[in-house]
Amino acid sequence: MKLFKSNNLWLIIGALFLLIGCVSAPNNQVDSQAQKFMRGSFRLASVTYPGSDFIKVQSFDFADSQCWVGSQWSFVANNNSGNVQMSGSGSCPSLNAKITWFVNKEGNVVLKFIDEGMKAKRVKDGYVLQVRNANDNGFQWVDKISVGNKPTDVVYQFVKN
Repeated sequence: MKLFKSNNLWLIIGALFLLIGCVSAPNNQVDSQAQKFMRGSFRLASVTYPGSDFIKVQSFDFADSQCWVGSQWSFVANNNSGNVQMSGSGSCPSLNAKITWFVNKEGNVVLKFIDEGMKAKRVKDGYVLQVRNANDNGFQWVDKISVGNKPTDVVYQFVKN
């Protein structure tokens, strides 16, 4: 008596490989050491990049990078949620948004802005930025952009409130 038909056996083997591949995916792993420095309330103190006197960078697809200076960020590590607020002075828009975030094993923060009434798991778009110089006083996020086909770092400097 045959227990499996050969087509079913290949289907089961394929499903097992798929399951094993999803469980061991490194992008879902968290760098808890880097995350511990990001717990709490922070102010975005500066956004710097070469050529900032001549080139405008729109950060997080929302506002000019300089509008983000002075924004307040709150990071809750135990559930990877948070909040960001911008005052909206001058020509800059105001913002009060929920966020979800984590630092992956590659040392990158994975960040999503959550629209009102939306669940974080339904938000498909987000941002991946490198975390640098994390310590008890603050940290940096570094975004890689291309200016004139030349890679350029946009550095976001956060300081602890």
